[in-house]
Amino acid sequence: MFGRARPLRIESERLLLRLPRIEDHVAWAKLRIDGENYLAPWEPIRSRDHLTRGAFRTRCTWAARSARDDKALPLFIFDKSDETLMGAITLDNIQRGPAQFATIGYWMGQPFIRNGYMQEAVRATVAHAFGRLDLSRVQAGCLPENAASRRVLEKSGFKYEGVAQNYLRIAGEWRTHVLYAALREDRRGKG
Repeated sequence: MFGRARPLRIESERLLLRLPRIEDHVAWAKLRIDGENYLAPWEPIRSRDHLTRGAFRTRCTWAARSARDDKALPLFIFDKSDETLMGAITLDNIQRGPAQFATIGYWMGQPFIRNGYMQEAVRATVAHAFGRLDLSRVQAGCLPENAASRRVLEKSGFKYEGVAQNYLRIAGEWRTHVLYAALREDRRGKG
């Protein structure tokens, strides 16, 4: 018999990653508000209604549709022991055909930084990308001065590949980013 597909769940030692649900709105909005000053230098400027329930409902609909259509995999990161929302990670711009790659982006709520959670989430997401999604490459870009994000990528097996001028509009300005990538079959050696 045909039944409903099981909801996507990626688990690691301490974390649970899954698509956002409307019931996550309050915890998500609180985490975003509490960390606004911490996150602002690293992110695009958000719309005025970004934190509203209506905008969040749209986000949940987009996340489900994107995952179903194999275009993106926007996941929330939870503490597996008590399901506290900690941040988010997204495989975006999934490409198929001869390319077989995606771009990864992430953020972590300030109370949870410097505990290895994001590195664990990145590793679990990349393992899913190379396994279940059958991707060959996962790439990332971050601001050159974002030492914490660069460290997460490097400790997660990503290697530096170069610089992209005016790559993303961050905090209202076009910013140059450093580029990293993880390859399913990496023959590039260390560093």
